[in-house]
Amino acid sequence: MVKEIIERIDSQQLSDALSERYLSYAVSTIVSRALPDVRDGLKPVHRRILYSMLRQKLSPNAAFRKCATVVGDVLGHYHPHGDSSVYDAMVRLAQDFSVRYPLIDGQGNFGNIDGDPQAAYRYTESKMTDAAMLIMEGLDEDSVDMMPNFDGTTMEPVVMPGAFPNLLANGGMGIAVGMATNIPTHNVAEVCDALTLVVDKPDATTAQIMKKMVGPDFPTGGILIDSFETIVKNYDTGRGAFRVRARWAVEELERGMYQVVITEIPYGIVKSKLVEQIGALIDGKKLPLVDDIVDESTTDVRIVITPKSKNIPADKMMAHLFAMTDLESRFNMNFNVIDSKGAPRVMPIGDVLREFVAHQKDVLLRRTTWRLNNIARRLEILGGLLVVYLNLDRVIEIIRTEDDAKAVLTAEFNLTEIQVEAILNTRLRSLRKLEEMEIKREDAALREEQRQLQELMASPDMQNEQLKAWFADIKKRYDKKTALGRRRTTWAEQTEEVVVNADEFIEKEPLTIILSAMGWIRAAKGHLDLSALDLKFKEGDELQFAFHAMSTDKINLFASGGKMFTLPANELPSARGFGESVRMMADIGADETIVRAFVLDTNAKYLVVGRHGVGFVVSGENCLAQTRNGKQVMNVDSKNPSIMCVPVTGDMVAMSGSNDKLLIFAANEIPEMSRGKGVILQKYNAERTYVLDVMFFDAANGFSWTTGRGTTKLDDWKPWVARRASQGRTIPVGFPRSGKFGK
Repeated sequence: MVKEIIERIDSQQLSDALSERYLSYAVSTIVSRALPDVRDGLKPVHRRILYSMLRQKLSPNAAFRKCATVVGDVLGHYHPHGDSSVYDAMVRLAQDFSVRYPLIDGQGNFGNIDGDPQAAYRYTESKMTDAAMLIMEGLDEDSVDMMPNFDGTTMEPVVMPGAFPNLLANGGMGIAVGMATNIPTHNVAEVCDALTLVVDKPDATTAQIMKKMVGPDFPTGGILIDSFETIVKNYDTGRGAFRVRARWAVEELERGMYQVVITEIPYGIVKSKLVEQIGALIDGKKLPLVDDIVDESTTDVRIVITPKSKNIPADKMMAHLFAMTDLESRFNMNFNVIDSKGAPRVMPIGDVLREFVAHQKDVLLRRTTWRLNNIARRLEILGGLLVVYLNLDRVIEIIRTEDDAKAVLTAEFNLTEIQVEAILNTRLRSLRKLEEMEIKREDAALREEQRQLQELMASPDMQNEQLKAWFADIKKRYDKKTALGRRRTTWAEQTEEVVVNADEFIEKEPLTIILSAMGWIRAAKGHLDLSALDLKFKEGDELQFAFHAMSTDKINLFASGGKMFTLPANELPSARGFGESVRMMADIGADETIVRAFVLDTNAKYLVVGRHGVGFVVSGENCLAQTRNGKQVMNVDSKNPSIMCVPVTGDMVAMSGSNDKLLIFAANEIPEMSRGKGVILQKYNAERTYVLDVMFFDAANGFSWTTGRGTTKLDDWKPWVARRASQGRTIPVGFPRSGKFGK
């Protein structure tokens, strides 16, 4: 027995086994779960939900039924997966902020735009909408193929037949294995116009199509601000992004004040999180133009934003909000769908429309064939009934006296099997209705219909006219003049961006910036006397820098790692406490020290100096850091960190080093760079020697230094003048032992 089992073992490489099984899983996920079909725009779970509701007769005119009933039927007959996957899909089809034309009419809590979850399916009820019925129109007319369900006990449709263009109308999103889809919603009336164009002109270009349907029409509205060329390019490739902005209006208040009211937000944005985001930015002083935000929404969106001042233009405040918040959002479109052959691919809009038209033509032919077969069967029966009418007494006699009435009727009147069955199944009470004129009238009407349908089957032009009639009927139902058909997302190409300089709206007031040795920073209101500051610090901490600034200034920190960090003065914490650590505001390394804090002047120039006498001049504009990561200005290493940043204020430079030597040279000998290690400013022979101080001065005013005793002016400083990169001469008599110029 063991030998027999061993012989049945199939040896296979693990990598081969994994790849084979993973491929099967990937295909199943892509085709059977994540991507919608281009023909009906539905994923299998959505299709099964609608078919189950159709079987339960949950039409728009029916009473609501518990969602638990629908979920249970879908799980039991069609979709052997988790109940949450079915219910979540069902809920989305009922949310008017998720789909443009809801397919399910929900009663109860189905969630909201604030991101609140839906109630459990035992509490909610549902039935189908008119759009859902349109998607399944003709399903009972052999219009599509049916396939066995997962256990073979019943059948389910492979695809829905209806002419309602659900893929474009309601869009879809999903993540499969190695691919994803994200299709925006559109206006059905416009899609019907585009379909009519493609029926008349199958080779229509994307530009021609997009003149019929100008971009997405999201359920939450908003304003599409992309150019027509961008829209055409996105739809021509099936991939791209759209920029959508919130819709806003100004409401005038008393005393010249105003407020901005947001009435529509971009699609897919959770309103509560949007309000929290803006509120957090206001609290963090990241939105200097905005004073407050209040969510006054009920069933409709109403977000009220108050400006800091009535003098701030509303368009500039909103431009700043669009740049900083999700009031402007990008929708990344990806038309990745299952085509009519069952293969996933990204399709341009032209192919999507042509595939849908081809599917509808196939449905039309199948429905017509089904109707012709029914007409032929009815005509055959009418022929038999006419025989009964003309020979009623003889037919009754045969039925009463003959043992095998069926065979006798067939032989005597030359009837077919279907005709005989119809005669034998006719009730006695119905015999009085068998009037020759009535039978002939119905026969003539059916033969005329049969002729028209046969002409339709033989004429592609008539088929196209019928398709256009279907699309025209759907367009009429969802006309743009109706509440549901009205276009919600309007197109307003942004031809000119509003340039916003938030700093110009910051209230200008004097501040005193205080930075401690341990890196705690604060801003006191007013220009305090720096010589008489009475400040408290944390234990073991002390004052390192204190200087005057204005609330509109940018405060720069130069760190030993060679980076510049920029902090807005108006966003610094107040001086009521110990302040806040600058390492919470900027990504300054724990092993780095702040060698200089100053008010940045973008029009000035600064000399950055390394420990061992190297440096260069950098413009103030290049010192401005845009992110908390800072801006690398000086390239340093552990042996030669940055130690100074000195504003260029004269035509001569004086340097003193720990080698007790002083060097003076012309400032124009120092090169200006945007970033680098720099050049040698003062030469040192020993590694342990380093720069003590650097000072700029004007040759016309002479050279001097300051100590506690006052200012000392060196009458003859020319002996210390040399070329840059020289060692210099021994410091003059009376020069401070600290080597500092006393600035």
